[in-house]
Amino acid sequence: MFTRAEQRMARRRLARQDAFRRHDRADTSLAPGTDRLPKIQHIVVLMMENHSYDNYFGMLTDRGEGLELGEDGRPVATNVANDGTVVRLEPYDGTVQVQGVPTQTWNASHLQRGDGRCDGFVKSIEWTLKKGSDRTLAMRYWTEEDLPFYYGLARTFPLATCWFSSCLGPTFPNRRFLIAGTAHGLIDDLPFGMVDYPKTGTIFDHLTAHGITWTNYHNVPHWRVTLKRIFRARGIRFFRLIVALLSTFLPDLIQHVESKIAVTADLFPLGTLRSINHLRSHEQFFADAKGGTLPAFCIVDPDFGKTSEELPQDIQDGEEFAARVINTVMGGKAWPSTVLIWLHDEHGGYYDHADPPVAVEPDGVPAADPLTRYGFLRVLLRLTPWWKLIQLADDGPSTYDRLGFRVPAVVVSPFAKKQHVSRTPYDHTSVLKLLQEKWNLPPLTDRDAAAKSPLDMLDLDGPPTFPDGAQLPQPAKSAPTRA
Repeated sequence: MFTRAEQRMARRRLARQDAFRRHDRADTSLAPGTDRLPKIQHIVVLMMENHSYDNYFGMLTDRGEGLELGEDGRPVATNVANDGTVVRLEPYDGTVQVQGVPTQTWNASHLQRGDGRCDGFVKSIEWTLKKGSDRTLAMRYWTEEDLPFYYGLARTFPLATCWFSSCLGPTFPNRRFLIAGTAHGLIDDLPFGMVDYPKTGTIFDHLTAHGITWTNYHNVPHWRVTLKRIFRARGIRFFRLIVALLSTFLPDLIQHVESKIAVTADLFPLGTLRSINHLRSHEQFFADAKGGTLPAFCIVDPDFGKTSEELPQDIQDGEEFAARVINTVMGGKAWPSTVLIWLHDEHGGYYDHADPPVAVEPDGVPAADPLTRYGFLRVLLRLTPWWKLIQLADDGPSTYDRLGFRVPAVVVSPFAKKQHVSRTPYDHTSVLKLLQEKWNLPPLTDRDAAAKSPLDMLDLDGPPTFPDGAQLPQPAKSAPTRA
């Protein structure tokens, strides 16, 4: 899967970064790349989008840490609007979401947390979105009737009740934490501030350097991704400038590029040329999972326009896709040595009652909007109405010293502890910690150095708890229980 040139390039890159590394690997007596967890041969991450723990599992009343219920069996949680109206948490009407509401921008997410009472969800809509937006949509939740597969998953395999997103912000910064242990200053989902690369690289650089196979499975046709990445690899700064200029004068283009992502590996565009050989289609994933040819590490991206569960999608389309992925892994030849982590990247602006805890700053790179990070953009955009919208969305602190809201997360594996509930605080860099513990790799930043690995949800000493997988409820849209 690797060419010798690719590995040499990754090693040279990491050798130049040694001066920035402040932590060492787990076992200094072993070489980096040494397999310390041989029972686990495949680690799969299925990261969906934009839902909080309470939004999905708040009504999972027989386990976990969900919503407090009143005598009428309804959640007692409320938020107060600017005019004093008390907005109570209510079931969502249907499973198709509304475009743009609620919101999880940097500013909105910090407003939602407030001073820790998590009482700003309604006001964040009133303060940051267009007048007339439904301010009650942030105070909505779904139940087992809406998401039967997910509820069955959480009742069967280890459920993490304290898995937090990595920062109080939207998709792009949080997914950057997943692959690099840092957002590297990014706080929004616009491409203007993405002409950068972390000093210690990404987890992909480290895996490549040590010949550890990895793949990013996705839904975009391979030829389109390849052409786009080759184009970006040349003169990327000029390309980003053109996008910024066009977006200034074509409002529809801003809406098109915002919150749109082809593959997770694309979130540091300066490294995209190195990842071309590691992109595979969904069809290839299902074939690899069935045939037992999954790589050592892979990320399975949903179709971000249809099955990621982001606004305004039908959440049951995402559940159906996730069920196909999980059931195919359980029924595949690689199942006896696989760990799959199903989770969401951030809360999507939906209510959660748990105050996000303080967090270790990753690398000293300040959080800032693209207008602050790149002065020429401020000059160009200040003459347009869009700079005020960007400033409003990105207003807030310049630090990553607090985690984001809780998200649903379950660990699926033959080694999983049956019906286990973990209250250990995790964030997305816990995935990096697991990879680093397995292959004796050094942390990328201070954040993943301090992270907890989800190994406490597995039993690698005894016989497998789920040697043949598990029979889970069918998803609401009746996908097959085995692909």
